[in-house]
Amino acid sequence: MKPTGYIDGVIAPLDETRVPVLDRGFLYGDSIYEVFRTYSGIPFMFEEHHARLMNSAKLSMLTVRQSKQDIIDAITATIAAAEVAPGEDVYVRYQITRGQGAIDLHPDPELQSRLIIIVKPAPQWNRDFYRIGMALAIPQQRRNAVDALNPNIKGGNYLNNILGLTQARALGADDCLMLDADGRVTECSNSNAWFVLGGKPVTPATGNLLGITRKKLVDLLGAAGYAGDAIERELHCDELARATECFVTSATREVMPVARLRLPDGAMLEFPHGGGEVTRLAIKRYADMLADFVANNRGNAWF
Repeated sequence: MKPTGYIDGVIAPLDETRVPVLDRGFLYGDSIYEVFRTYSGIPFMFEEHHARLMNSAKLSMLTVRQSKQDIIDAITATIAAAEVAPGEDVYVRYQITRGQGAIDLHPDPELQSRLIIIVKPAPQWNRDFYRIGMALAIPQQRRNAVDALNPNIKGGNYLNNILGLTQARALGADDCLMLDADGRVTECSNSNAWFVLGGKPVTPATGNLLGITRKKLVDLLGAAGYAGDAIERELHCDELARATECFVTSATREVMPVARLRLPDGAMLEFPHGGGEVTRLAIKRYADMLADFVANNRGNAWF
């Protein structure tokens, strides 16, 4: 397929798309976005992603002037232009910027929101991340305070995450696990974190984006016998030394094992390669859910 972009009605090869320098998304990171992927040409959980986009818009006081159908039509047109090969699936990122205006922090209420779409092949992660597991490190950088920048604004300003990831890479890890100012576990740079404590899965309930994949897995593990109120709870860094398994979730990673975690004091936690019992259960339940989703939605493919 041909990676393809869309900007306000103009579709072009991705490396030829251009955003005006006065766009607030470029100038200030003043934008919101969502990412989803397809399975057998079927958009996975698009309704949930769009609902989260509109919640991001509400939280960031951004008026989205494109309707949901406008966005769907633009995405499907961009996918068509990408000439997707039979059997291939795509990654879709769609972003709404507040628009283009004067170089002024205060946005003109008459600005017209801009729609940007990226369509490219669904990511192929390093196979060792699934066969063995990825490496995490807790960086010095702390997660933005919730009352400073709500983590449920899935927005275009990722400097906090970039600094955390850069510090973690310098420590030899693949990704960061960020703490808040009080030492509570929040999330990775762009995925939700999970731990197994006392034989039960736990994912932090504070300071993170309420991931759609995360929510789906909470439901799946709840159906497997794990109580939801125990799965989602506040988790402090001091508890991590007792963890026996770790994994992360996101729309593109699905369920990915973690093989090791570097703590702030330099101590290294090691986890079972390929995931322990609970991680493997999560991987299987999620894979089974995806298989059922494809089987039950063949008539809803976008290409």
